[in-house]
Amino acid sequence: MSWSSEIESSQMIEHIVLFKIKDGADSDKIDYIFNGLNGLVRLDQVLQLSAGPVHQLRSASAFTHVLHSRYGSKQDLGAYAVHPDHVSLVKESAPIVEDIMAVDWITDRTIAPPPSSVAKITLLKLKENVPDEVKMEFVEVTKGLNEKVSGIEHFTVGENFSPARAKGFSIGSIAYFRDVGEMDAHKELVNLLKDKKVGDYVDDTIVVDFLVPSVETPQL
Repeated sequence: MSWSSEIESSQMIEHIVLFKIKDGADSDKIDYIFNGLNGLVRLDQVLQLSAGPVHQLRSASAFTHVLHSRYGSKQDLGAYAVHPDHVSLVKESAPIVEDIMAVDWITDRTIAPPPSSVAKITLLKLKENVPDEVKMEFVEVTKGLNEKVSGIEHFTVGENFSPARAKGFSIGSIAYFRDVGEMDAHKELVNLLKDKKVGDYVDDTIVVDFLVPSVETPQL
């Protein structure tokens, strides 16, 4: 794989997509779409990909499904986005998707989570006119969660660089736990994000838990 000059070879791109599937959508069609999305892990540009239903959602939004994938560069993410197999699935899913959003950030390159682990995605929407230094403080505070919260297998965080579909959310993080029980025992992960030092700047938060499929073929 050729690495982008925009990021270090020790880094990668996190790509999160949240979907709200329409009420009453055909279950076979939903399975077909998400089986197809999981199959995109075979593409050369994809380091890792898993997609499926949301296990738990803490948000005023009503997202039902999530996709998490990783790429070695912004160019690879772009190539994935326009790949015919991906474009075909996007078109086929359009009739059953009521709402969608996506965020992307750069992070240190890390190992793929093991199948059947549990991910907690946290997205933060900051209030308008928040200074860049405060955004950086958010990232640094969130990075510290990896050390403060036991049970996290691995953790990444960064500032979104694709605002077009992010609905104003600008900070993203993902923490992987061994299983649901391990994750549920550490609810302080979300509470730490409400620290008074930075909490006054937060306009909205989305927290999504999802299960990594039991069969996955990571390429990291």
